[in-house]
Amino acid sequence: MKVDAVLAARRLVPRLAARAAENDRDGAFPVADFADLREAGLFGLMVPPALGGSGASFAEYTAVATELARGNGATALVFNMHASVTGALCAVTEELAEALGVPDGALAARDRLLADAAAGSWYAVAMSERGAGARLSQLTTVYQPVDGGYHIKGAKTFCSGAGHADAYLVAARSALDQSVVSQFLVPATSDGLYVEQTWDSLGMRATASHDLHLDVTVPADRLLGGVEGLALVVAQLMPHWLVASYAAVYVGVAQAAVDAAVEHLTARGLTGLPAVRARIGRADAAVAAARLVVTEAARRVDDEPGDVETNRWVWRAKLLAGTTAAEVAASMLEAAGTSATRRGHPLERLYRDARCGSLHPATSDVCADWLGIAALGGDPDRDGTAPRW
Repeated sequence: MKVDAVLAARRLVPRLAARAAENDRDGAFPVADFADLREAGLFGLMVPPALGGSGASFAEYTAVATELARGNGATALVFNMHASVTGALCAVTEELAEALGVPDGALAARDRLLADAAAGSWYAVAMSERGAGARLSQLTTVYQPVDGGYHIKGAKTFCSGAGHADAYLVAARSALDQSVVSQFLVPATSDGLYVEQTWDSLGMRATASHDLHLDVTVPADRLLGGVEGLALVVAQLMPHWLVASYAAVYVGVAQAAVDAAVEHLTARGLTGLPAVRARIGRADAAVAAARLVVTEAARRVDDEPGDVETNRWVWRAKLLAGTTAAEVAASMLEAAGTSATRRGHPLERLYRDARCGSLHPATSDVCADWLGIAALGGDPDRDGTAPRW
């Protein structure tokens, strides 16, 4: 593990934490946090050294994301989207590219995007839609070939970092063949792209997860992979970037809730109460268990990406991290008492942020269903009553 990246994230925790309350209160994007991430070189975390980045593994990403989330879960969540884009791009090896039919020109375009990330650009994800969620097969945003590129038209929701990113990973269905789903990296400066300020949520208020409207034309090299129809294939091959990457964030949020509770209870002289100590003890064990599952999933992703057993750990990690964060934050709030429910108290914010972990795709119910089908000997990607993606 590149300790410098983890240490860089750890050093940022006090700064992120100091700004978190204000950003949450105002529902304001953490601009200063992202300036710090750029200064620390973390936008190039997943980028190969040859292109100016750190060449981090998935396990290294999870360690960095967990640290950032201890400072501000919203910042870590948006960073997760950027890492998901760059990480998935880096995971397309020459062997995989050949198997998928990715042309050399597309690999060169990928390298340019990764080099830009290492130089300080960052990317958001525009996948979810109203009524479809994150299910790629149900999207209504469409694209079609035009001279020199592709025209994309549609609307996205829950686009974290909307209005601040340098480009957006947009998933869309072919207007010519509805079974074909592709992804494009659309520059933020594109004519016909605009952000609708819709984000006013219970938790993760500082993510600026607004709606994104598109009626844009992009050059041909903005089609990721250079081949249409790869989006669903990649979702099957790399579910860790669509599922488990969130898990690391919510382990960090859960740990932050324990830390905030300990500080609150110590300051008020309440640590002598057996019930309080028991809650802290259970929370400590729960967070440690969730962290171990995320660590094991990440190890397996690095060693055997796409393996059947690896994917089971990926879905376990998302399920346990989401439920653990919500349960731990609720228990810590109860241990701290009514004073911790006041607006502006760290535990009040962490309680709301933690509640979002089970709602991110794949939701906890979807994860549990996937794991249940697998445990019963079925194929969880095909045997569900609704498409996973």
